[in-house]
Amino acid sequence: MLEHGGRLRKAALRYGIALGDWLDLSTGVAPYGLPLPEIPAQAWNRLPEQDDGLETAACAYYGAADLLPVAGSQAAIQCLPRLRREARVGIVSPAYAEHAAAWQREGHRVLEISEAGVNRALERIDVLLLVNPNNPTGRRFSPEQLYAWHARLAERGGWLIVDEAFVDCTPEQSLAAHAQLPGLIVLRSFGKFFGMAGARLGFVLAERTLLDELEEMLGPWTISGPTRWLATRMLEDKGAQQFQRQRLISDGQRLAGLLREQGLTPTGGCAMFQWLASEHAALLHEFLACNGILTRLFERPASIRFGLPPDEAGWQRLAAALQVFAEEAR
Repeated sequence: MLEHGGRLRKAALRYGIALGDWLDLSTGVAPYGLPLPEIPAQAWNRLPEQDDGLETAACAYYGAADLLPVAGSQAAIQCLPRLRREARVGIVSPAYAEHAAAWQREGHRVLEISEAGVNRALERIDVLLLVNPNNPTGRRFSPEQLYAWHARLAERGGWLIVDEAFVDCTPEQSLAAHAQLPGLIVLRSFGKFFGMAGARLGFVLAERTLLDELEEMLGPWTISGPTRWLATRMLEDKGAQQFQRQRLISDGQRLAGLLREQGLTPTGGCAMFQWLASEHAALLHEFLACNGILTRLFERPASIRFGLPPDEAGWQRLAAALQVFAEEAR
């Protein structure tokens, strides 16, 4: 198993700090969500059905012509490599590590490439995979650039896979509206923006032939009835979505400002997290963990990712800890 953020119980045991005493900033998941309506009993009592409105609501929210709900985008990440044989896969790195692991697991040749190296690599790869905005760097790729890369790959039956797990705050950068194009596959996460990672829901946006293959591979009832019911209502609530988007953007800016104030200017980031590349990343991560604040540490490159605090108490606690670290580092 690869390392991920959110392993709070593991941190609690390691540092001897009670589970309830932690400020968890280790994921890019929104730390607050939309109001949750009461789930009706039939959502629990009956097997999930596909004509319950979820697909329609999701297509409207994403602006997509077609899609497939999956048990978190992780399910698609693991299954997509099984739909091709002996592919050469270029992954724009650094990136979410599960992508490379999934393609390698199925015997494909994986090449880590830089953004600057994509144009040179396109002629020798079958699949180009990237995260937009990137995780953990927050780097954004323009839709125009992505469509140009897709066109070159599609000419010879290649794929462009774009993981848009963190694009909800900047929907104008999404390729969702054109995901029906042959060779274009877009992954969307429901849990991150809506603050419901535990619901385990994501969507694959692509042409119907590919979606049918993926659906057959995954089998029936991949999404629970309660998750389908809740997600449908939340995807339809435009007012709550706008409020969530504005709050996340504001808090993302606040987090970047807080880090700058302590001499920790972010190297990159987006509304839902900030990323700091530094030779002192491991030291800062350890200092914060010893004070009950969990962040996400990366070894290559040496860096640390900060998620958003959930409330004002969390903001003040983070600010105080960063100030102490800055003073001790002087």
